[in-house]
This record gives sequence, structure tokens and C-alpha cells, in this order.
Amino acid sequence: MVGIKDVAKHAGVSVGTVSNVINRPDTVSEGTRHKVQAVIDRLGYVRSESARQLRAGRSRIMALLVLDMGNPFFVDVARGAERAAREAGLCVTVCNSGQSPAEEAEYLALFAEQRVRGVLLTPADATGRNIAAFRRHGIPFVLVDRVADGATECSVSVDDVLGGGLAVRHLVDTGHRSIAYVSGPPSLKQVRDRRVGALRALAEAGLDASLLRELPTERLDVAAGRDAGARILGLAVRPTAVFCANDLLALGVLQAMYAAEVSVPEDIAIVGYDDIEFAAAAVVPLTSVRQPAVTMGAMAAELLMEETESGDPAAHEHRRVVLMPELVVRRSSLPGR
Repeated sequence: MVGIKDVAKHAGVSVGTVSNVINRPDTVSEGTRHKVQAVIDRLGYVRSESARQLRAGRSRIMALLVLDMGNPFFVDVARGAERAAREAGLCVTVCNSGQSPAEEAEYLALFAEQRVRGVLLTPADATGRNIAAFRRHGIPFVLVDRVADGATECSVSVDDVLGGGLAVRHLVDTGHRSIAYVSGPPSLKQVRDRRVGALRALAEAGLDASLLRELPTERLDVAAGRDAGARILGLAVRPTAVFCANDLLALGVLQAMYAAEVSVPEDIAIVGYDDIEFAAAAVVPLTSVRQPAVTMGAMAAELLMEETESGDPAAHEHRRVVLMPELVVRRSSLPGR
């Protein structure tokens, strides 16, 4: 690797002059600046950003740790965060916990070792122990797709109770009285909140909570959705509609129905959650509760940058931003269309 001393030697100037050309070019005469820059270009010198950050005590790297980068929802969150960070001259490192609290703990420890500027986090650990351990390092973080419990960190989330209500209210309004909720892991707060919203929608319609049958799954992916679809097909009394905690589960259920030659939506209606790009492109376009994922990622990054730029982090006012979901109705829940 070519170092700053090599540039200084070939240009016949001091290391300090090379440093000024790179960091404070207005303090160097035009002739010297051009001479040093020519050597930099010829040798291919690239300054060590890690060394610069070590001297400055500030990193330009923001970490984003999500549950599953195989889920396009989190890809959109990352897009929003990356866009906001890039405009501020920062970059985002994206990591995947795989919905594993153990892997989440390993990544958080790594972020602390690397002294990242801050962390955007969708927690996998329902106990909160990982967050409590990370908080001791004094590195700012913002919760994404999760509401902060207290006033010690910022968060950006979607009103999942409202979202679950939108989904089930739509199914009730289209005549369904037997609904399965394919929920994913019950330990996730988003899953529980969407169930609360679903039950609230039934109560508001004057219907009994027993009309909603919950089918938990270990993961929030297509394979888990296919397994849930097989369980639904095996029920003695099959529900007429299925609400899924995310679109990947819904697409898996749709695949199971298609393989069994069960017609969607004529025999069974399906509603997903997130409104990922594949929802509209499915063989039967999927009704889904849309989350503003790109906006969520961008706002989380902006809150994190606001905290890290504040003169006194201890005095920073933490905010909980809650975005509104929207029901997008498509063929999968509209019989007769």
C-alpha cells in the first residue's frame, strides 16, 4: 500500500504538506497542490479512512442490523437508510441477525469493537438483554420497526395494531367469519400487535374472538408459509380467509393452495402484510397492508444522525415516530373479480 510518506518523498515535500493538500487544500499554494496531486494520481494513493477516524474519534459508518435480509421489506428499509446516510457523507453497513438473538448479540459486540457511529436495530431478542448490554458502550442506536419502551432511545415504527385491524376488517367486510392468522414467532412484538388489531376489528364488528384461529410459525419466510398452508389444508373445518403477519408467509400459503388446486380467492382469501414488490407480481396479486419501509429507514437514519451530531448526547430528546399503514386491496381477497 502506498502511504502518505511515499507521496511526500516523490513530491519532494513534507508529510504535513501532503496532509494539507488532502484535507485543507486552500492552505497550500496552487503550484504545490498540483504537484502533490499529480504524485497522488500517479502512485494511486488512497488515504486511510480508518486511521483518520481513529484520530478524529468519529466513525463515518452507520450499522443496520435487521431480522432477515431475505425479506424485501428490510431491503427497502436499508435503501431508505442508505439514501439518507449517503446525503450526509456517511455509509451504512447492513447485517442480518437471521431472527437469532445469539447472532444479534455477536453483531452488537462487533459494532462496539469497531466503534461505529451508531446502530439502526430491529431487535431479535425479545428479552431486551442484548440492547441492555449494548447500551453500556455509549453508542447511539435507533430501533427500527419497533416502538421504544422508554425514553432512552429513538424509534421508528408502524402502527401494527392499526395494520392488523385493517386486514381483518377488510376480510369481515367481504363476508368472512372464519379467519386464520398465520402469525410467525409470537415472541416478536409486531406479530403480537397485529393479532391485537385483528381481534379488535372482530370486536368492533360485534364478532367473537374465537372466529380468529392463530397458527404460529417459527420463522417469517415463504417456507414457513407453505408449512402453515399445509396445516390449513389439513384442518377438518377449513377457514375461508387467511391473514398473514407478512407477505413472505402469505406467498407461502398461496403456493400451498395453488399446489393443492384450492382456488384463491374463491375458496380461500389471503391477506399479507408489508406490501413488498412481489405481492403485486404474485400469480394471484396479493392484498397486503403496506408499510412505508423506505421512509422508515430514512427517518431512522436521520434520527440517528441528529443524535450523533448533537453537542450533548445526554441532552438529546429521544423521539418515537409511528407511521401509518395502508391497506392495498388486490385479487387475493376479492371473490368474483
